[in-house]
Amino acid sequence: MRHRRNFNHLSRTSTHRKAMLSNMAASLILKKRINTTLAKAKALRIYIEPIITRSKEDTTHSRRIVFSYLQNKEAVTELFRDISQKVANRPGGYTRILKTGNRLGDSAEMALIELVDYNEYMLGTKTDEKKEKAGARRRRGLGRKKTTAATAAAAKPASKAKHEKAEEEPEVNTPEPETTKEQVATDENPEKK
Repeated sequence: MRHRRNFNHLSRTSTHRKAMLSNMAASLILKKRINTTLAKAKALRIYIEPIITRSKEDTTHSRRIVFSYLQNKEAVTELFRDISQKVANRPGGYTRILKTGNRLGDSAEMALIELVDYNEYMLGTKTDEKKEKAGARRRRGLGRKKTTAATAAAAKPASKAKHEKAEEEPEVNTPEPETTKEQVATDENPEKK
């Protein structure tokens, strides 16, 4: 029985497990969300939340402790520069796990783990800006389509515009009268006339 054993070993040795969680934590910090199995996501949440809490205090000691867990300079820099500023007022719960169904190959439960403060869709701030920009683009696009040749010619010097108008005037193609079979026959053989 596994009463009160609340640590998942993930069927790995301790060194393999530590290396895997370190790599996953660095990827989560750099990419803000990763897709993995549900068990690994839950283990990663336990692993990374104390690290993010440690990043709120930007001291050399804190950076060294975080680096001992992550072993990735870029991830440590990103954590202390950007993420710690966003989570400064949050008392915990920096990550969110969303179940995404089962994997096709082995039917393992999959999940998406992400940093809470970096999901634009749930925050609602970025989507409003995108809608406004898209509306502005549509209006400007309609305005460009309404430009005519007259406005384009007005922008050119008068002497060039007159010269180009004369060149641009299309030739009028008058349709030729339809010929009948009898006319074709008489045109080809003048003897029949």
